[in-house]
Amino acid sequence: MTKADSRISLAEVARQTGAMLRRGDSAHYRDGLPPSLADLTESLFFSPGDGRIWLNDQRMLLWHCSAMGHLRRELIDTLGLERARGLLTRAGYVSGARDAQLVRERWPDGDAASVFMAGTRLHALEGVVKVTPLAFDFDIDRGTYEGEFLWEHSSEDDEHIAAYGIGTEAACWSQVGYATGYVTSLFGQLVVFREVECRSMGASVCRVIGRHAAAWGDVSEDLRYLQARDFRSLAEAPAAHAAVATPVLDPTPEVSGARHEIVGASSAFNSACHQLDRVARTQATVLFTGESGVGKEAFARRLHRISARADKPFVAVNCAAIPETLIESELFGVERGAFTGASSSRPGRFERADGGTLFLDEVGTLSLPGQGKLLRVLQEGEVERVGGTRTLTVDVRVVAATNVDLQAEVRAGRFREDLYYRLNVYPMHLPPLRERRDDVPLLMNHFLRRESARHGRSPTGFTPRAVRALLHYAYPGNIRELQNLIERGVISADDGAPIDVRHLFRREQLSDETLLAIGASGALMPSHDPGRVPNLLQHLQQTLGADTLALGELEARLLREAVAAADGNLAAAARQLGLTRAQLAYRLEKAPGRADA
Repeated sequence: MTKADSRISLAEVARQTGAMLRRGDSAHYRDGLPPSLADLTESLFFSPGDGRIWLNDQRMLLWHCSAMGHLRRELIDTLGLERARGLLTRAGYVSGARDAQLVRERWPDGDAASVFMAGTRLHALEGVVKVTPLAFDFDIDRGTYEGEFLWEHSSEDDEHIAAYGIGTEAACWSQVGYATGYVTSLFGQLVVFREVECRSMGASVCRVIGRHAAAWGDVSEDLRYLQARDFRSLAEAPAAHAAVATPVLDPTPEVSGARHEIVGASSAFNSACHQLDRVARTQATVLFTGESGVGKEAFARRLHRISARADKPFVAVNCAAIPETLIESELFGVERGAFTGASSSRPGRFERADGGTLFLDEVGTLSLPGQGKLLRVLQEGEVERVGGTRTLTVDVRVVAATNVDLQAEVRAGRFREDLYYRLNVYPMHLPPLRERRDDVPLLMNHFLRRESARHGRSPTGFTPRAVRALLHYAYPGNIRELQNLIERGVISADDGAPIDVRHLFRREQLSDETLLAIGASGALMPSHDPGRVPNLLQHLQQTLGADTLALGELEARLLREAVAAADGNLAAAARQLGLTRAQLAYRLEKAPGRADA
């Protein structure tokens, strides 16, 4: 059999057994289908001249294992075992999600089982651990995953045992995080891995089991290590660093906060959570900034719930929704008979929030007179009802939010500078969802569970192309838009069936440039994909006005144009051509006329 015949037969096997990236199992898994170990190894590129190592288009590091062990010991000794475990688990999750992104983009039509197995090969290629699958079975349409693996030569165990010897707890924390991040990102639903045997506990080899969250039942113990900090109320937990945190995905959140959970594991999300935890222990005024829909109110509610004021009221005010003529009575209250229609006295928002937290959303929309009245209360801590004669002292923590640049508003004369400095004591910028894509699978799972329960529906999950669409979408509306998309999908999809692209998106939501079509392979592609041209040879002959095509010159031109379109970024150009960076560099060297000439 020739090499070409071998490729054809492998492609045929993939067509018959891959099931369009929907399902796979160890009984039908065939080694050698892309992405194989050779494919993944070819994606590793060393550039010693400029001090960089690449895995496809992602920069990597070659680091001494003992240095990582030293860092691990420092974290445990400084922060304690629980918090160090959380940090390393989250770092592993991000690494796994990044590798899943690489595989998903590089081999969009790869064999289903091989794509899932690529994570085990990448973990070995990266020098972390050798992974041997015992059995696995997954079905994306049904939303099920079950896998059991052996881990040999674990780098984490080597360093943990060297520092602390054999103990009673499993120690492969970042590896568990990696497996969770990789499979969750591919699967589109939360898949949790648990280490049931570990060399750090005296076993000869580590053994891990992965299952979709529903199969495990209670996963709060697993999820708390994906939470950035201990998010219990200070009123309930005065010892800040001792005990168990509320899980990231609380299966039964309280009704008042059910639509305001914060979910994530990305570095950007964790950074915001660390800042939130730090400022929650104080009385400082906090100003949340960020695009519309990033979750400013959700973070404000979480800030209140983990502060010492948690047992007092949280009052939210949308400043944009209050007419200028009513802002004073809404914020400060009104006495009976103060104006026509004031038939009874009522407290304002400041009084209602006494002892607790007042959240001023879209504070940048307040009129200048309204800003002046707000400033006085912030300075004096006193309010006077409209039409009243008594001065009331209030103890309120003010938390504000805006999606506009308040400094620019100050320069334009539309926002008072003194009020800006009063509100901007502790600014917190919340990143848009496009900067925390590692959180999209977690958010998808969270919203799927919540909206399914709320609407009494039971979709089984997401199709592969729906997962791919949600992972690549730009989200101009951020988390609010993702939530709405998932809710729409839950309503539109049939019970017992997965949510597909058509259930999520409507044409008017996508521009011509981002509109995605479903190709015959099941992969998402731009609607103007060249594969839709009936006869490519005739199309090129007509376009170029030539009966004869010089293939070498065409390839050289294609290479040059791809590099130019990517502004010289070889990794980006390689992605456009379906090549690795190393393959592109080789072709550029051999191309007629040299692309850099």
